[in-house]
Amino acid sequence: MSAERRDAKGIDEQGSGRQRRRRRIWTVVILVVIAFLVAVCWVGLRAITVKDGLVQSQDLIEEIQGGGAVDEVLPELSESAASAGAAASDPVWWVMEWIPVVGDNLKGVRLAAQSLDALVNDVALPVMGDENSTGSITERLLDATDDQAQHVTELADGLESVSKSPFLVSVVREGVDQVEEVMSTAAPMIGVLPKLLGGDGERKYLLVFQNNAETLALGGSAAAQTLVKVDEGAIEIGAQGDSGNYQNGVAVDVDVPPSAIELYTSYLVDHINTSMSRPDFPTAAKIMRAWWQRDIADDEIAGVISIDPLALSRILKATGPIELASGEVLSEENAVSLLLSEVYGRWDSYEEPELVDGFFADTAAAVFDKIATGDFDPKDMLWAISESASQGSVLVWSDDEQVADAIEGAKISGVLPADNSNVTTMGIYFNNSNGSKIDYFTETATTATAVCEADAATFTATASLTLPLTQRQAEALPRYVQSMTFGARFRDWIFIYGPPGTTLSDATFNGDEVSVMHRDVDDLGRPVVAFEAWFDPGDSVDVAATFVGGDGDYGPLEVRTNPMVRGAKPVVTDGCGG
Repeated sequence: MSAERRDAKGIDEQGSGRQRRRRRIWTVVILVVIAFLVAVCWVGLRAITVKDGLVQSQDLIEEIQGGGAVDEVLPELSESAASAGAAASDPVWWVMEWIPVVGDNLKGVRLAAQSLDALVNDVALPVMGDENSTGSITERLLDATDDQAQHVTELADGLESVSKSPFLVSVVREGVDQVEEVMSTAAPMIGVLPKLLGGDGERKYLLVFQNNAETLALGGSAAAQTLVKVDEGAIEIGAQGDSGNYQNGVAVDVDVPPSAIELYTSYLVDHINTSMSRPDFPTAAKIMRAWWQRDIADDEIAGVISIDPLALSRILKATGPIELASGEVLSEENAVSLLLSEVYGRWDSYEEPELVDGFFADTAAAVFDKIATGDFDPKDMLWAISESASQGSVLVWSDDEQVADAIEGAKISGVLPADNSNVTTMGIYFNNSNGSKIDYFTETATTATAVCEADAATFTATASLTLPLTQRQAEALPRYVQSMTFGARFRDWIFIYGPPGTTLSDATFNGDEVSVMHRDVDDLGRPVVAFEAWFDPGDSVDVAATFVGGDGDYGPLEVRTNPMVRGAKPVVTDGCGG
């Protein structure tokens, strides 16, 4: 064969090779495109299932929030949540999440669906139980949270991460933000519940019953205490204490700052009933624990829980009436009046203080025991606890770092915010300083305003207190309800805490027997003004304080105040952060 022919044949073979390679490349490209289109169609069909499941779940959740029976709605909610979660867990879906821009949206939808599925089917459903369930509700709660704590935490972390993506379309962002808000609260709590419920060994908590009839900043006098033992989810009521069991007048060994003693006197640490005077529950909890460990028993106490009759009345909506050891029936309708007023007509607390305090302790223990059995309406209980926590009627403290982190920033921690970044908070507190139980009858109101200008911000808070009784009505009250020292004449100390970073500029009041006790004290990182107000039946007292700050960033204005029997909702006018 000539050289020319060999060259021509080689060229033809090279050309044919290039054509075959091009055909193979195009075949691969076409197959990839087809596979991609199939995957898109597949994910699209799965997305419809996810969307339907999420929408149906949202509708069912709203039905529960609107008053629907949980036991009737939960099975259907379980099915829709499981459908959405399973559809979004498809491996093809996961692969498509790697696509830029679109992938973040797919990931957000998947995490939202899986989170809802986990909360409903892996936590709520096992805790609620059915006719085949065994163990108390707290034991089932321990099992469920112990199994799911890590999974729920991972989902919450993923949601938080994807929520920051700039590529989420509005409808996905809205859904992700809604679920992420729930998970950011649920995940930390689910993470600590196994420890709280004694999953790693017995834990002891001190349950403190506050008395709003003798109001203090955190609720009221610490009338009775009960030790609660939790082991592997099983709850047992232990020893109980009341004011008669303690060495009043002898201070407990708890480190509190000088500002606290200056404002609230040594009574903060040397009289148990006034342990709740400072508006900082960690302070009160450590003091209460020290009282118990010194005068009752040297128990290792993992945390302190506070509750008052206002919270009990809400809880009784969920549990229904409860029969006490005395034969008394406690209900949503009579709890507040019975515990804060009628009880003082039955026994003379000066002569038989142990009877009144014992009645409080028995009541708190009976309600707590009822909750432990799980015999209550879950929807109403969730409302009762959340509403009570928002009003300051349920407070929780623990020296366990994981638990403290889980409740940090929540109102249930009983801690005033340290800065104004998320919310600008003013504290307004009425402290009974005459040893009476008159605050079942007193009426209070609070307001707060914020005005921001070019280079300054001004915050003003007002507090009013009225005793709508006649002199004759006040004098007819049981002597323990009247002032311990002054009879039918009363005295309150009113504390107004300004926002962090501000200074007190003015303090005003009405009445001949109202004065400023302190105006140059900083406490809890805030400027404080304290008023002393004497009042008689029929009188009204008004005080006000103004604070000024720089032109910094201020979150929405908020008021924290006592949970009062007859306290009006704070009125807030926000010209800065709102």
